[in-house]
Amino acid sequence: MLIHDKITIGNKLLTIRKKRGLTQAETAEKANLSDRTYADIERGTANMRVDTLVNICSALGITPNDILLEEDVDFSSEEITEALKNCTAKERDIALKILTLYLKSR
Repeated sequence: MLIHDKITIGNKLLTIRKKRGLTQAETAEKANLSDRTYADIERGTANMRVDTLVNICSALGITPNDILLEEDVDFSSEEITEALKNCTAKERDIALKILTLYLKSR
């Protein structure tokens, strides 16, 4: 199930960051964010764009699934293809970036 709650996402980021032995400042720098922006995201008081999500995941060596999903979700290739057909070109580009990041992290 997809997590929509910013506080839950922030708490997951906090837990993962601490397991990696990183400070908020180090994580922010690796994700090309200001310290304040990253801290706000981790506290759950700020929204983040998909590009920001991808940068944070890259900085922490995780996939978006690691913070956005409560449990593993299985999708058929037909479901994925259909979902991509309904996206704009920009959305498909972002989805490809997320998929690339995921595949590199395995």
